[in-house]
Amino acid sequence: MSNYKENGSRAYLYGICAVAVIGGLLFGYDTAVISGAEQALQFFFVSGLGDYYTTSIHGFVVSSALIGCIIGGLISGVMATKLGRRNSLILASVFFFLSALGSFMPEFLFRPGFEFFQPGEATKGLMWAFILYRVLGGVGVGMASAICPMYIAEVSPAHLRGRLVSFNQFAIIFGQLTVYFINFLIRSGLADTPELIQAAMVDIGWRRMFVSEAFPAAAFGLLLLLVPKTPRYLVMAGNTNKALDVLTRINGEKRAREILSEIKETMIEKREKLFSYGVLV
Repeated sequence: MSNYKENGSRAYLYGICAVAVIGGLLFGYDTAVISGAEQALQFFFVSGLGDYYTTSIHGFVVSSALIGCIIGGLISGVMATKLGRRNSLILASVFFFLSALGSFMPEFLFRPGFEFFQPGEATKGLMWAFILYRVLGGVGVGMASAICPMYIAEVSPAHLRGRLVSFNQFAIIFGQLTVYFINFLIRSGLADTPELIQAAMVDIGWRRMFVSEAFPAAAFGLLLLLVPKTPRYLVMAGNTNKALDVLTRINGEKRAREILSEIKETMIEKREKLFSYGVLV
């Protein structure tokens, strides 16, 4: 106990940063999952929409998550300031989770009785529902892209900050690599012959690829409940004692008081605009 009061806990610091890094992994996962499902998704919509579903429309469908990325990036500053860094990441995890489930089975919005696990034919309504869910996941990506490194930077000591924030960049690439491997396993496990695999991909394979994101998204949201809010946000919210507790666990009591004093001195009061990318610094 005395050693923790004096020097802080490096294991505690690495643990909370590891949780935040999952947001970077989901960033990479969500943006890359479409690659394995793209061709089967096109066959699925063409089967129901025929000539209406052109290559231009298909391009919009598969890239629609980028619309959400723009929205998420634009509102990330406001969300981080109003809700806090941790709570904003919890909200992003909800967006990731709902996007995964909705992309897996967009039909349930249009069925009486909410028969969730009953796939239907491709329709225009289903296509727009799919786009909606992909945009929702994109909002999660946009928020995570800004707030994950912000969270890590605000809990990290100055001499470790650059190294720990860089782990988030690694996690983005690792998330992309992970989903390529998972897509391969899903596709390989559908059938024994290329013809049967292709048919199964159009029927259920692309759906399984999207829903696979629900598992890391749920884990991210649950683990975030176990990590603290950042000291800077706690000071902004007027909870100085809690901020000192978090800083002490990370840096030790003496250094924590010095950092807390620095945070107070550099705090600048200002109002956030609705579409501000930055945050209070």
